[in-house]
Amino acid sequence: MENILLQPSYFSPIAQYAAILQSKHVCFELADHFQKQTYRTRCYIYSPHGRQLLNVPIQHAKNGKKTKTKDVKIDYQTAPWQKIHLKSLQAGYRSSPFYEYYEDDLSAIFQKKHLYLFDLHLDVHEFVMEALEEKCEFTTTQTFDKHVLGKKDLRNLVNAKEAPSLQFPKYVQMFDKRHGFLENLSVLDLLFMEGPAASIYLLKIDFTK
Repeated sequence: MENILLQPSYFSPIAQYAAILQSKHVCFELADHFQKQTYRTRCYIYSPHGRQLLNVPIQHAKNGKKTKTKDVKIDYQTAPWQKIHLKSLQAGYRSSPFYEYYEDDLSAIFQKKHLYLFDLHLDVHEFVMEALEEKCEFTTTQTFDKHVLGKKDLRNLVNAKEAPSLQFPKYVQMFDKRHGFLENLSVLDLLFMEGPAASIYLLKIDFTK
């Protein structure tokens, strides 16, 4: 793929990073209105009990007006979500092959108080790309266009309620003997199990079908 248009998200699902690695340029959508129940604020990991949701709380506009993605602020008052997320990752992956290699960098992300959700997205994205030992040039949108030209529109990958029509090869997961293979989890699941070799897996996912 040449150029792609994506929604920024929180420790994105595997499909999103497969698209990023297979493209020459990424454009992140920031000019749309924020939508609930998407990977913008959530990711899914493999816990000892199976698929587990991690959710980032955000501040909602009191006047009921819609908020643009670039203007969404994180809520630190309702719950200690950073501690909860880090403890959940430790519980699920502390004994995985590569968790210890990324633990310090992850802890550093959770110790920051990003004002805007997109600031967190960028920090997370930089962490993932460095872990994958890959580079990614990206831009952001200034205006919203429902139909785009010159880019492959993959904004739908952010929808947590719709599974992408892709084939995800199996890889060893922490609790697959208990719960089976869970596809398209957060890219963290793949990183903790495969390390930098996760890039090889991501390049195998076929977007042409």
